[in-house]
Amino acid sequence: MINEPKSPNPEPRTPTPFFIAGIVGAPFGLEGFVKVKPLSGEIDHLLKLKSATLRQDGKETVLAIEESAPNPPVLIIRFAGFNSPEAAKALAGAELIVSREDAAVLKPGEFYVEDLKGIEIFDEKAQMLGHINAIIEGGGGDLVEISLNNGKRKLVPFRKEFFSGIDLENRRVTLNNLWILE
Repeated sequence: MINEPKSPNPEPRTPTPFFIAGIVGAPFGLEGFVKVKPLSGEIDHLLKLKSATLRQDGKETVLAIEESAPNPPVLIIRFAGFNSPEAAKALAGAELIVSREDAAVLKPGEFYVEDLKGIEIFDEKAQMLGHINAIIEGGGGDLVEISLNNGKRKLVPFRKEFFSGIDLENRRVTLNNLWILE
C-alpha cells in the first residue's frame, strides 16, 4: 500500500508499530493449513507467532495460530477455527500483520520499508530535493519513488551508488549521482 503524503514536506513520522509480514496463499493439505509467503524472505520469526492479525477486504481479524511449520520458500500455518481446506480457502489473499517486535530481525544496512517512507532526500550539498514516497518491488531490485519539490515523481534504484547516509533518527538521506533524476 502506498501512503500519499499530504504535503510536499511531510511531517516527521513515528515508527510504524505494525508491518505486513506475509500474504496468505492457497490451502495446504487436508487439515486447514494455508501457505504464507513471507515478504521479508525470512521464515523463523513467523514460526514463533502464537497469533496474528489478518487483514482482508479492509477488515482485520486476530486469529490464534494452532500450528506452523517451514515449507521453504513459504511456511504453512493452521489458524484456529479453520480445520479444512474449504474453510482455509477463505483466508487466501489476506495480509498477515505483525508487530514491530515480531517482524524479521534487521541485519546491518537493512531497513524496514515503512521506516523509509517520508524521509527527506538531500543532495551532496545539503540541498533538499524532496522525500521518499514509497518503495516499490521491481524485477531487478527495489525502487525508491521520490516526490521531488517541483511536484514530479521519479523512480531510483535503491542501491549504494545512489543513496548514502541514511539517517532514520533525523529522517534524512543523501542522493548521489543526480543524473538519475533526469
